[in-house]
Amino acid sequence: MSGYYYYDGQADQYEAHYLDACSLCRKSLRDSDIFMYRGNTPFCSKECRQEQMEMDEAREKNWKSGRSLRKSDAQNSTPNKSVRTGTVAVA
Repeated sequence: MSGYYYYDGQADQYEAHYLDACSLCRKSLRDSDIFMYRGNTPFCSKECRQEQMEMDEAREKNWKSGRSLRKSDAQNSTPNKSVRTGTVAVA
């Protein structure tokens, strides 16, 4: 067997180790430099790592903008309620 493998406790059940292939392009990492991101995510090159970082940043930006839109929508809408503003004088 080539690459890194671990035994999962089942008879004849070996699985590839997470450092066997690039997380983005799936290129083999055997006998090459490994570029890590967010602790345990391996990449074959700085370019693959950078692409993943940009995708994560865009996803996070979309998530945050969607979240802020939902908050502002919730604040601006009052379902099944009527809101009246003004001054009330009682004599």
